[in-house]
Amino acid sequence: MNFLKRAFWSMKAKKGKTLLQLVIFTVICVFVLSGLTIQSAAKASSELARQELGGSVTLQVDREAAMEKQQSEQSESDGPPQFTSTPISLDDAESIAALDHVKSYNYSVSASANAENFDIIESSTSTDSSDTESEQAPGGDQGRGGIVQADLTVNGTLTSDEADSFSDGEAEIVDGRGIEESDAGSNVAVIEQTLAEENDLAVGDTINISSASDEDTTQELEIVGIYETSSAGSDQAMNFSFLNPYNTIYVPYTAANTLKGEDYTDTVESVTYQMDDAENIDAFIAAAEKTDVDFDVYQLDANDDLYQQMVGPIENVASFAKNIVYLVTIAGAIILALIVMLSIRERKYEMGVLMAIGEKKWKLAGQFITEIVVIAIVAVGLSSIFGNPIANVLGNQLLDQQTTASAETASTSMQQGPGGGMMGGGGPGQAVSDAFSQPSEAISSLNINVTWENILILGGIGLAVAIIAALIPSISILRLQPKNILTKQE
Repeated sequence: MNFLKRAFWSMKAKKGKTLLQLVIFTVICVFVLSGLTIQSAAKASSELARQELGGSVTLQVDREAAMEKQQSEQSESDGPPQFTSTPISLDDAESIAALDHVKSYNYSVSASANAENFDIIESSTSTDSSDTESEQAPGGDQGRGGIVQADLTVNGTLTSDEADSFSDGEAEIVDGRGIEESDAGSNVAVIEQTLAEENDLAVGDTINISSASDEDTTQELEIVGIYETSSAGSDQAMNFSFLNPYNTIYVPYTAANTLKGEDYTDTVESVTYQMDDAENIDAFIAAAEKTDVDFDVYQLDANDDLYQQMVGPIENVASFAKNIVYLVTIAGAIILALIVMLSIRERKYEMGVLMAIGEKKWKLAGQFITEIVVIAIVAVGLSSIFGNPIANVLGNQLLDQQTTASAETASTSMQQGPGGGMMGGGGPGQAVSDAFSQPSEAISSLNINVTWENILILGGIGLAVAIIAALIPSISILRLQPKNILTKQE
């Protein structure tokens, strides 16, 4: 009789053992398929995160190098050290912006100003506006004594949409428009909604401000937009008016440079380059360092924290799923091999009779392999039906656990702060918390779907396990002679 027919009749005659092997094989295939699909979903989610978040690289003054230069100058002279911040020329900024992998870029210039024809939003503990108020101004603006009076923080930008507060969702335009690239050279402004309401200001109105470091430098700004901020400000905002988020206005970077003085014409304080893919950050930095920009003075800081925080739990899930595939495959092969070995040992007499009447050993091995391969094919088919819902439940539970664990770790680090000290609310720790919450909300589940590629890989693994599980015990029996098998059976 053909060994294929014998395999069929043997499986039909021993339905109980066949069903047991099918159940075990199906369970193995389900877990292997779950691991494969979770890995595929995690990889796809990670690639999507890279494309959407991209990461950013900031060109700014190398403060560490500047401090070292300051200390060196202090040791060589008797006078007090003078810390100077060298602005970045537009030529340098644009030469780097022309490199590959730059999706967009934005300039940043910070200045301070006083309100001329409107009232600022007073902080709860700040003095009356008629009193002299000494405040350390932002953006490096300083008077003769290093301290200036300031009402407003002026953020110069190329486009307000790319400014941190707007890109992070902390600020949103509620009327008019934001600062646009075409506004460079124009005197326009975007002000906060509370400030506008307190002064009955609307889009199209004008406001006058003066430089905090030079009262003779004044600007008339046309309001082109009004934004709303959700920021509560820092603790210091209660003491200093210019730190109050309601007193922050956005202008083109050229207008902010005018407030800072002639030395800042055609310069910016920092440039943020948004990458097309976080994976390209290193290549971008390497290319930028080959330009004519003086990196003894400036530095490039990579910022892909959001991407890393987002994909961290996903990568952990993918790693766990990979281990599932390895462990289940190895353990499944061993379990099946033991079951098939016991089954074959019970069939020694059958094998002895067949070999005695001239049946070839490879056909006997082929019969056992056929039986287990048929079971494997059915198991793969069943696992493709049940594997997807199980993989979704398993994968998303793992992701939830990893995300929760990562959030708790980040929260503990925030609260302890540098050196293990506790950090109060509203400080840097809060900023870290906000940054972490964004990726946690962005990917809360994995889109797990069984693909033909997953099924083909599972089929290959299943067939390999089936053949190994049947072949190894078969060899141990087939190496015996028919006479020895029948004699021992009697």
